[in-house]
Amino acid sequence: MMEVAIDIQNLRKSFDGKDFVLNGINLTIPKGKITVIIGFSGTGKSVLLKHILGLIRPTSGNIQILGRDLWSMEQKEINLFRRKMGVLFQYAALFDDMTALENVCFPLREHRRDLKLKEIVDIAMNKLKVSGLDQKHFNKIPSEMSGGMRKRVGLARALALDPEILLYDEPTTGLDPILTEMVDHLIKETHHVHTGSTTVVVSHDLFAAFSIGEHIVMLDKGTVLLSGTPDVFRNSDIELVQRFLAKGFKTG
Repeated sequence: MMEVAIDIQNLRKSFDGKDFVLNGINLTIPKGKITVIIGFSGTGKSVLLKHILGLIRPTSGNIQILGRDLWSMEQKEINLFRRKMGVLFQYAALFDDMTALENVCFPLREHRRDLKLKEIVDIAMNKLKVSGLDQKHFNKIPSEMSGGMRKRVGLARALALDPEILLYDEPTTGLDPILTEMVDHLIKETHHVHTGSTTVVVSHDLFAAFSIGEHIVMLDKGTVLLSGTPDVFRNSDIELVQRFLAKGFKTG
């Protein structure tokens, strides 16, 4: 029987009370696998990600993360529960005035007050090494790093608290093909190193979806159009899915 990491039932979200960005999302994300959420621009991918992180309260519907009903918790409890999730934002979202090492130390200093400074630094250094950043770059600030280095630091920071669920928001947007391949490889390697962890990638990149995704979800007009393995998508006769596949592989 499939273990479930994230279970979303009839999720609806309107910011103005009229138009719904999410209009009845029903979605099960399997535990321990890489799930890629795809779709054309404006289909609600990023809004869905923010709901999973507990950053946006739904208009209606239910979200269960690791068996817990997210919005039955008090805000303080939600903040603590978020420690079970790590997120790599689209442009890494590093603190400009902090070094690579300081960026990774930040969540540990905020949430692991039981640790001594040396323990925090040791953990941060280990996460940076696991993410593939050479030690000679640990004391550089973001403006002194390449795009690939910043992605690695962002990933190390996302891994700092050993999350059970790791989320990526458009991780390859704006990257050249070589960096894109590097990031895709990094996502796969990170997932396999952290046995039992669940990875969720929000992306418009069809090649990434098929190269790293074990489970793929396609959104359209705020609902789930199709969900399943890469083969389910390849064999689908849904016109919009076929158009997306054709466009993705043509322009990739």
